[in-house]
Amino acid sequence: MIVLIDTYSVLFRAHYALPPMNTRSGFPTAALYGFSVMVLKLLRENSGAALAFAVDSPEATFRDELYEEYKAGRVRTPDSLSMQLGRLPALLDALAVPVHRAPGFEADDILATLSRCARERSEAALVVSGDRDLLQLAREPVRVHFIGKRGQKAVTYGEPEVRERFGVGAERLPTWTALIGDTSDNLPGVPGIGPATARALLTEYPDARALLAGLEQIRPARTRELLQAHAEQIARVEGLARLRDDVPLVASELWRTPTFVELRSRFEELEFKSLLPRLDKLSAAPRA
Repeated sequence: MIVLIDTYSVLFRAHYALPPMNTRSGFPTAALYGFSVMVLKLLRENSGAALAFAVDSPEATFRDELYEEYKAGRVRTPDSLSMQLGRLPALLDALAVPVHRAPGFEADDILATLSRCARERSEAALVVSGDRDLLQLAREPVRVHFIGKRGQKAVTYGEPEVRERFGVGAERLPTWTALIGDTSDNLPGVPGIGPATARALLTEYPDARALLAGLEQIRPARTRELLQAHAEQIARVEGLARLRDDVPLVASELWRTPTFVELRSRFEELEFKSLLPRLDKLSAAPRA
């Protein structure tokens, strides 16, 4: 098993899921603590798993260049979380596994690339994120472990679960987004096209290109007119929503089984005393 983590997404989920925590000196630690709990849990439940992290780079991505309103309106990162981001690299380095970054691309694209590599090698992989965009990666043998907001239970999606929820396969979700929009990324949908209509259209047409090429056959006329009026937008949004799986990765390894020697020191520095017994148990467990 390979565990692929959407680093900032998991960290942000942890920040908003837990009450404030601080070291004795007053340094905030709730996000780092929740993140660490999640990583240990994943490694415990997937004994012997290899691990890799995907991290967003600070540079603008190709999506920002194509659509200046992309992700506009997202709230500013809280100061307490920004402080913890500075301590995150040391925590990741302590596991001695690859941490992938790629200027011009998002962590989502890195995860799509790693998922493609896993599929080509027929290796089971679990993508961990709180970002619904990643559900398009749920194609065997890759599954997506979606972390909900505070109070919501995490759900693991394979191909059947995606189809049950949306009525279409994972590979068609970018076109789904192009039709109904995505407020979290500030991507517009087609006014008047809802989930039921999108589901019906995508049952017959696999992507935006096929859909727009077959406009003359689409009924009723009102739906056809809406699609015609927003054809350029549909194609653009689908291109923004579809994750790239051709990101150039520079790390010498794609993933690696973690070590825990240095992690104990990081936990002690952050005063995560309650995690030390869990770490010891995980370290002592036989590798699968």
